[in-house]
Amino acid sequence: MNPEILIIEDEEEMRIALSEVLIRSGYSVHVAPNGIEGLELLNKSPFNMVITDVKMPKVSGLEVLKEIKKQSPQIPVIMITAYGTIDNAVEAMKEGAFDYILKPFSAEILDEAVSRAMNQPAIDSRLPVLRQTGQSAVSYQLHGDYKIITNNPSMKKVIDMSSSVAYSSSTILIQGESGTGKEILAKFIHQNSNRKDKPFVAVNCAALPKDLLESELFGHEKGSFTGAINRKIGKFELANHGTILLDEISEMDMSLQAKLLRVLQEREVDRVGGREPVPIDARVIATTNRNLREAIDEGEFREDLYFRLNVIPIVIPPLRNRKEDISLLIEYFIKKHSSKNRKNVTGISKDALNILTDHYWRGNVRELENVIERAVLLCNGNLITQEHLFMEITGAESKPKVKTGMTVREMEKKLIFSTLEEVNGNRTKAAELLGVSIRTLRNKLNEYKNEEGL
Repeated sequence: MNPEILIIEDEEEMRIALSEVLIRSGYSVHVAPNGIEGLELLNKSPFNMVITDVKMPKVSGLEVLKEIKKQSPQIPVIMITAYGTIDNAVEAMKEGAFDYILKPFSAEILDEAVSRAMNQPAIDSRLPVLRQTGQSAVSYQLHGDYKIITNNPSMKKVIDMSSSVAYSSSTILIQGESGTGKEILAKFIHQNSNRKDKPFVAVNCAALPKDLLESELFGHEKGSFTGAINRKIGKFELANHGTILLDEISEMDMSLQAKLLRVLQEREVDRVGGREPVPIDARVIATTNRNLREAIDEGEFREDLYFRLNVIPIVIPPLRNRKEDISLLIEYFIKKHSSKNRKNVTGISKDALNILTDHYWRGNVRELENVIERAVLLCNGNLITQEHLFMEITGAESKPKVKTGMTVREMEKKLIFSTLEEVNGNRTKAAELLGVSIRTLRNKLNEYKNEEGL
């Protein structure tokens, strides 16, 4: 017997189109023109799956979703809409939607989403492995040398949301300062998805110039340009049926952003020098340490691409806003690096802990781990003390000093130059600490030079 699918859609043309696609794929289809009739059909007979529009009169798709999950939580529900918003997408995933698809979409995208929903594992297997530790903290062990540890309410919400959306195919945009663990969170999402046994491919969009990045992402054919002596398969194809992480997406050249937008819309890539597009099925997770809204205003990022990427937005709080996590992370990093380096360090003194707790942590968790790794190597006993920290700037001293009457621009300039001084003029490191792109930092420095007539 063919699987039974209920379509709830108020637009007649869309109902017909959805029905034709699913019938061709071998499903038995029933339709309802609104949420009320859809719920009535659900009460009369069982269905293997429900596809519902989000925006409908009287009873919305979200209300339909909530009612379905109350009565039959095992039924997968796919939400479709032409009016996608961040809040709706997040709420739908929290309420248990299997996927959230933006109109217009191809028949292939619908078929793929329905196939995944029909073949999803039991609900319990979708949940990440969770271990309770001290102080009501939660610890998530990832494959390899990665772990997420937190006792912070905001960070716990980030983890909960990431768990909720892991099984969807929707694009995710992870925002946060450098060193907060954006790539680790992306791996967490991948490992808790139905793609976990498929490739996880990470690409640093800031590491390569435009032409090389295009070839890296989309691949190229032999002879397509000087030096192309063989065909190259791009990262999107390598990530097929898995996850591709586009790290530092804000640094991608505008012309390449347009090509990426087409990939996200059409679900196919054009190899450089290729004759025909190659279909791909890769879940896209993008990360950035910049405010993309500001980048859009500055003409450095496409607004249409932003909306395509920002279907599920996740913001990781900086470490200075997670004070309760510092001691937990210190304990973990001491054990990790003590074992790695065959040391017998088992703890940290109260004075040293106070210094680390009060530190501003511009480099966030990555900076904290570096400090602890160095301290473990320098410690000859069992306890890390203040003398092992080697921190030039701590606590309030790490914050730029300002005076009453200073303009915002003057404060910005002071912060930039003090950060450059702290990192011995290393612009790449300074940009990371400031949470801006190298391009933005370079433009700011050029502005200051022009002002001074240099």
